[in-house]
Amino acid sequence: LGPWPRLPLLVCFALLLLPPGAAEFTPSLDSDFTFTLPAGRKECFYQPMRKEASLELEYQVLDGAGLDVDFHLLSPKGETLVFDERKSDGVHTVETEDGDYMFCFDNTFSTISEKVIFFELILDNMGEDGQDQEDWKKYVTGTDLLDMKLEDILVS
Repeated sequence: LGPWPRLPLLVCFALLLLPPGAAEFTPSLDSDFTFTLPAGRKECFYQPMRKEASLELEYQVLDGAGLDVDFHLLSPKGETLVFDERKSDGVHTVETEDGDYMFCFDNTFSTISEKVIFFELILDNMGEDGQDQEDWKKYVTGTDLLDMKLEDILVS
């Protein structure tokens, strides 16, 4: 069935709303993801960004023959910002404009070996007048409370 059954539930829901092979991450400070890229396949993801924000993307091939993959990062205008050919890892930071950035992991050169790929997105300056920053703080507080409740259950 490909990599889809291994995806977290929220990501699976997001994939239902987007074209095949695409995933979107909400404007958070940090998101990471690990997936399996079958031999002969290319998978692309989209990240909406704001003007004068920063997008840092780090990736690493964790498993698969050669530990290599092609990586493309495209601007909202379709311009190639980064192209890594058959690399095992990479770290790239770009100052952004308004629009959807597309990044793709390409394993079409491999006819037999699937690849396990980890990537992390770090987004800076995404908030409008600090609103998104405040939303993020609410989320973190909620997560902390959940962790505290789980600790109480474990202690009991």
